[in-house]
Amino acid sequence: MENNHELTPLEKHVMFFDINNDGIIYPSETFQAFRKMGRGIFRSMFAAVLIHITLSHKTRPGKCPSLFFPIVVKNIKYAIHGSDSGAYDSEGRFVAEKFEEIFKQHANQNAESLTHNEVKELLKAKREPKDYFGWANASVDWNSLYDLGKNKDGILTKETVRAVYDGSLFEQKVGEHASKK
Repeated sequence: MENNHELTPLEKHVMFFDINNDGIIYPSETFQAFRKMGRGIFRSMFAAVLIHITLSHKTRPGKCPSLFFPIVVKNIKYAIHGSDSGAYDSEGRFVAEKFEEIFKQHANQNAESLTHNEVKELLKAKREPKDYFGWANASVDWNSLYDLGKNKDGILTKETVRAVYDGSLFEQKVGEHASKK
């Protein structure tokens, strides 16, 4: 990707999926990235289709829809949805206060982690009225994060959640998957 500006944390988050580093992510790249993290063929295919159908048009403002469903990395901020944690602002910058709020308000068993039920509570608490699209997106995001990032005890640590916001969790998962081979 041409680096005319410093990448925002949200752009860094999605750059993992830009396999050829050209600033545009195609479904085939998303599929490959999920496979590199050890996800199954069906799950990787489903994720690629869902992500690109949902986000492509939002990252291409003013352009006709494309049958290739590209996601333009520099415009990923336009794909931010409601009913989420608010840990990214409208420009894709990380908001530490909102991140900390997740754990202050929802980490009841341990201040440094979330259980599956606490993730469900977070999602319910963050729902904006009649924002069905946002509810669905937040649910997919957080449930996918929980599935990908939970430890052997079924706990999602604060460190893991932080790593998804800067994109480093994906590389960690690639390393873990490679070491299992």
